[in-house]
Amino acid sequence: MQQNKTVTKTGKRRRLGIRGRETLVSYLFMLPALLFFVAFVVGPILSGLYTSFFNYTARHNNFIGLGNYIELFQSEPFLKSLRNTVLLVIGVVPIIVLFSIFVSTIIYQKNPIIRSIFRGIFYLPVVTGTVAIVVVWKWIYDPLNGILNWALQAMGAIDQNIMWLGDKKYALLAIIVVLFTTSVGQPIILYVAALGNVDQSHIEAAQIDGATSWQVFRHIKWPAIMPTTLYVVVITTINSFQCFSLIQLLTGGGPNYNSSTIMYLVYEYAFKQSRFGYANAMGVILAIIIGVFSIIQFKFFGDKVEY
Repeated sequence: MQQNKTVTKTGKRRRLGIRGRETLVSYLFMLPALLFFVAFVVGPILSGLYTSFFNYTARHNNFIGLGNYIELFQSEPFLKSLRNTVLLVIGVVPIIVLFSIFVSTIIYQKNPIIRSIFRGIFYLPVVTGTVAIVVVWKWIYDPLNGILNWALQAMGAIDQNIMWLGDKKYALLAIIVVLFTTSVGQPIILYVAALGNVDQSHIEAAQIDGATSWQVFRHIKWPAIMPTTLYVVVITTINSFQCFSLIQLLTGGGPNYNSSTIMYLVYEYAFKQSRFGYANAMGVILAIIIGVFSIIQFKFFGDKVEY
């Protein structure tokens, strides 16, 4: 009996030793990626958080505590940029999700060749350079020779040319339209793929029982594509919060910060005014806002996701 217990303990120690070596080898394989992550992700995050409490400029490096944060919420450019950022996300994300689902549902019903053509067309702006896209949209929005003003005047919708990128009433809307057209490609691809994974037997059974197209979508397709919806909503929200290049190339944040976002303001204060501590404080606020939005989205959609 004692001998059996000794053999059992020896076997356990051997298994634990093998498992420990396997774990060590696994961590050694992960070590390069972990070092890269710590050096280029965790390090800059901690550095940005640390310097946000300093008057960190090209000439000064003085600890001021929450001074940068207090100044932020007393700054009109920041408050305008915060408002624009939230409006950009609220205006773009729901439209992208709904439009992508609508288009994907129609595309999926086509034959494979037509489906591939449409997927390529909608995905084209994603792989096209931002500068090339901006050149086209600047021509469309041109107040004198732009096709948008010409088309609206031809339809009788407007009486005189509109400065789409120079008027504070339209600048942010113009950015939203461009951001929408460059953001729907990936969600459409993902939704078409997700619809292909829906169990067709469930759809056929529902149709035999007399379910309408809306009922089939609501009770069968929608729950099946919910994981894709969660991913699309979260990623699209984060990308919208980080919108920078379109604003820099189209409006430069103008007129009078009416199309500026927090991300653009971070660039302006860090690289144009060399106020790195102040800019890092904005980055911290933006990270907190993105985190709050992501938690809300995971809470709202996560409970409905079935894997």
